[in-house]
Amino acid sequence: MEQLEKLLGNISDFVWGVPLIVLLVGTGIYLTFRLGFLQIRTLGYAFKLTFSPNQDHSSEGDISHFQALTTASAATIGTGNIVGVATAIVLGGPGAVFWMFLAGLFGMATKYGEAILAVKYRVKDPQGNMAGGPMYYLEHGLKQKWLAILFALFGALAAFGIGNGTQAKAVSDLMNSTFSIPAWVTGIALVIFAGLVIIGGIKWIGRVTAYFVPFMALFYILAGIYVMIANITLVPDAIATIFTHAFSGEAALGGTVGAVIRYGVARGLFSNEAGMGSAPIAAAAAKTDIPGRQALVSMTQVFFDTLIICSITGITIVMSGLWEDKNIAAGVLTSKAFGLLVGDIGPYLVTFGLLFFAYSTILGWGYYGEKCFQYLFKNPKAVWGYRTVFVLFIFVGATTSLDLIWSLADILNGLMAVPNLIALIGLSGIIVMETKRIQEKIKEEKAVNSNSKEAQL
Repeated sequence: MEQLEKLLGNISDFVWGVPLIVLLVGTGIYLTFRLGFLQIRTLGYAFKLTFSPNQDHSSEGDISHFQALTTASAATIGTGNIVGVATAIVLGGPGAVFWMFLAGLFGMATKYGEAILAVKYRVKDPQGNMAGGPMYYLEHGLKQKWLAILFALFGALAAFGIGNGTQAKAVSDLMNSTFSIPAWVTGIALVIFAGLVIIGGIKWIGRVTAYFVPFMALFYILAGIYVMIANITLVPDAIATIFTHAFSGEAALGGTVGAVIRYGVARGLFSNEAGMGSAPIAAAAAKTDIPGRQALVSMTQVFFDTLIICSITGITIVMSGLWEDKNIAAGVLTSKAFGLLVGDIGPYLVTFGLLFFAYSTILGWGYYGEKCFQYLFKNPKAVWGYRTVFVLFIFVGATTSLDLIWSLADILNGLMAVPNLIALIGLSGIIVMETKRIQEKIKEEKAVNSNSKEAQL
């Protein structure tokens, strides 16, 4: 087993080498400039669309804007926000939090572009449900079906890593350390509760995540704010440490500036999945009149995931100073940091937060994986088989080495990203065209609203 873990670790280091990181961040930077920093200019309007009580129910699609966002958020807000951030700090030092934040900022443009293409090239499957994502815009937009097949293959397999095994293992470890609950008990519980929702497909998942995700995100954000307020004098020094170490290469395990950037960017992208091609699969199911509208909603996912939730975790860990203790494993670092800062309640806050995050991620990735599998095999019965295997694998993940699962997840994520990024760059002209279209729509809506107000006066 040790040899296998070492082999997978070496492969993961190769896949997540400088070329892929440059391609991921570079794509975000490229789209940011081509779109005129759209993620900053239109963020207010994107929030308005996201939280509007009047969601689009008349356009084609399976779920609302908000449900598509919460399904994608369910998949991304997971162990990456707690264990992933801790891993980045252990391997890259406090400075990794800065690069994680920066990667998230540019990743918003990437996520926007993915969602536009997903809606633009989505199709209806034989059951009348929407099907979309990188495999469809690779085939119908870029005209590269072989890349579409590769993405679908990697995506169907990656779901067992990033969206299943890592989540289940992180929960079982924390439940064991906090409540002394055996891993097999946690595994069985997760299998039952995840299976009850996944079996119903995207409409069940959309309904559950629409209620569940806002609650879990708010719970963790408020918990983090509570920790910071309770230790407010430590916050300025923690932020200063993050910025100082971002360019110094000082890590808990030693390293260079390159290592700080590598782990910050890699774990940030692992958390928000910008460029991976996963979230657009959920965006494609949204009821929307034009692609740009759902893309703006999808963009906010990265804002909440990385710029807020990951930052809260990172600042809290740095505040505690425990990142310097080489004897504390990344899997429990966040829990111990909360415990040190607010006492006995701290580990419970992290444990329940991680439980919520991991459970929701399993739901979202169950949908992603089955859609990739559906693209490959075109058989509804095969999808049911995939769902069954996916749910049962949760138990395997809960009782298997975390290092092994993390390495496997990193490898598959990297392999997914390559064809998706090729599509984003190759179809960037379509993204720009659809952006102009939504901008015209926004202007028209503002003009109508303005005339309406004048008529009332």
